[in-house]
Amino acid sequence: MSDARVLDELGFYTLAGQPGSSRELVDEVVRAEELGLGRCFISERYNKKEAGVLCGAVGAVSEQIAISTAATNHNTRHPIVTAGMARTMQSLTGGRFTLGLGRGIAPMQDAYGIPRITTAQMEDFAGIMRRLFRGEVIIGHDGPAGSWPVLHLDATLDEHLPMGMVAFGPETLKLAGRCFDEVVLHTYFTDETTVRCVRTVKEAAEQAGRDPDDVKVWSCFATVGNWVPDDKRLMKTVGRLGTYLQGYGDLLVRTNGWDPAVLQAFLADEVVSSVRGLDVVGTTEQLEHVATLIPDEWLEASATGTAEQCVAAIRGQLDLGCDGVIMHGATPTELEPVVAAYREAVA
Repeated sequence: MSDARVLDELGFYTLAGQPGSSRELVDEVVRAEELGLGRCFISERYNKKEAGVLCGAVGAVSEQIAISTAATNHNTRHPIVTAGMARTMQSLTGGRFTLGLGRGIAPMQDAYGIPRITTAQMEDFAGIMRRLFRGEVIIGHDGPAGSWPVLHLDATLDEHLPMGMVAFGPETLKLAGRCFDEVVLHTYFTDETTVRCVRTVKEAAEQAGRDPDDVKVWSCFATVGNWVPDDKRLMKTVGRLGTYLQGYGDLLVRTNGWDPAVLQAFLADEVVSSVRGLDVVGTTEQLEHVATLIPDEWLEASATGTAEQCVAAIRGQLDLGCDGVIMHGATPTELEPVVAAYREAVA
């Protein structure tokens, strides 16, 4: 571990995109700690990225970095199983774990027969976790999150479980402000959207009688420097935004106030409609074509160019009111020039 200050305001996602092996996490986390990154975020995909397994691995190979799921879903495990995972992680890491939740992707939930998640369910579930971590025995719970005869974790417990929320729409942002400790925004939010989201979270916290500073807002900010090879850079920017537009473009376009006609033309394109998961299977030729369909301003909400240009963009997110920046889509090794330039800029 470096003797330099831990950069609590900077984080990264381990196993960004589609890793060849889940074990790549080990070297990423070790390098992240050497660089002094403050937080490791874990997204869940069922093929090689089951959250409980990855959390345990990060905890086992690290000593200081904070760890957040961003996100898992509350309704894919029994609440005691989720609580047990969180409690085990806290014990394994000395309290470095944050349980981060999200709504999930509706079409996938529909396909797998997983119920869609509501705001009321997440709020109810957060309350259950809070009570379990205070050592309570919950008898006959019957609420939006579900019904259970008895829920109990450990009578000796009396602690606060840090919880996070991956938020998009205003109601989820307000929920995060009321009940959660941190909120992760979405990638490719415009400056105006980011400011609005931060304000929504902080105002909701204040209205709930909380200190707004106690709710940390993370910008999820695509960070792809010009030293990344061209084909990978195209995949991490055009491919990633294109995949978001394929999956839930209506929501992203509506949130950012973008032109829906551009989205419809994008989705109607023959290449776009024939390649599912542009950031996974799209060829360089296909992505070069897709790049002609996405307005430049839609891709501007990211950190690109030289290390110094990336740092200026990252610091811009902090100036918009975010408390931290997740440098999304890059490995710690790819982020080394950015971290070095950031330390120099803030020294």
